[in-house]
Amino acid sequence: MTAVRRPLPVLLAWAVVAALALSAWGPRDRTTWFLETVWVLVGLPLIVLTWRRFPLTDLLCALLAVHALVLMVGGHYTYAQVPLGDWVRDTFGLDRNPYDRFGHLMQGFVPAVLVRELLSRTSPLRGSRWLAPLTVCACLAFSAVFEMLEWAAAVVGGQAADAFLATQGDVWDTQWDMFCALIGATVSVLVLSRAHDRQLDRLSPSCSGAGSTAGERTSTAGTRPRLR
Repeated sequence: MTAVRRPLPVLLAWAVVAALALSAWGPRDRTTWFLETVWVLVGLPLIVLTWRRFPLTDLLCALLAVHALVLMVGGHYTYAQVPLGDWVRDTFGLDRNPYDRFGHLMQGFVPAVLVRELLSRTSPLRGSRWLAPLTVCACLAFSAVFEMLEWAAAVVGGQAADAFLATQGDVWDTQWDMFCALIGATVSVLVLSRAHDRQLDRLSPSCSGAGSTAGERTSTAGTRPRLR
């Protein structure tokens, strides 16, 4: 992988921009659309601005693009009214639109790779047995913070925040959301870690960040502590 000129991240970035523009066209609730897509509105420019100094693996770029699409669909329709979720509910006889549950699974699945990449490249945790549990814990912590943001939106917005909360009458919705994020993060770490490590190793030493390549790990073994 070269540091800057890789076609996949560029194609994914333009696809996200196009999808963002499409999702902004006639959403059911403009405020909900903004609250759901603000992560994309902030995250994409941040990635572009830091790309030369800290490019991401293709795996992470692809997952972030998919997650962005999930957020934009939820923002356009509101999570409780996504047509695909309605079809799943009606087809399988569920008592609610499950798209919100899927969104929270993704809230753990994708950030797990992001957290893992940041920790692997900027800390001594690469190759440590602590990397997996700390990654999952970080994702669960982020999910809890997100639920507090939803709580703040409910306090400030009252009934106007119902579309953003998407509780659909479930008093345990907050707990279910965090549980889904926990499951998503755990599955992500178990399934994607080896593929992720291979992509981290292919990043060039000049741009992969601290401790991100085998050469750097070898050269710094005597001066940098490594957690076990």
